[in-house]
Amino acid sequence: MGAESHAYDDILSLPHHQSAVRAHMSLHDRAAQFSPFAALTGYAEAVEESARCTQGRAEIEEERAARLDAQLHRIMEQVTSCPRVELLCFQPDERKPGGAYVTVTGRVRRVDPQRGLVLLTDGRRISFRDIYEIQDSPPEDSPD
Repeated sequence: MGAESHAYDDILSLPHHQSAVRAHMSLHDRAAQFSPFAALTGYAEAVEESARCTQGRAEIEEERAARLDAQLHRIMEQVTSCPRVELLCFQPDERKPGGAYVTVTGRVRRVDPQRGLVLLTDGRRISFRDIYEIQDSPPEDSPD
């Protein structure tokens, strides 16, 4: 067979063009142009967030409300000694309706009945309406 002629034989041996105006693109950047396109950026996070469960705030029956009120009054009487308490509180979710019940342990600095707040020595403020249960004097080895 003889030498075949191709349409581009005359330019195949020429050096690759380098722009005098633009910097040469790195191999990493060139490869990134051909990587898969993520058309649904954030979709996985959105699905995960919508699947995350929250709880509704439980209604507090009269008997429990009376017991909580009595416990808050007892804590108010002992506030000079910064009594240690463990509170089961409703914490509203920042992103969706509902929330979760969390346990808050600490020492009480003040009880403010006008504002309906329990102020802890570490600066946390717990609303009366978020408190579901109060346990006085949890073990001393629990963190504040």
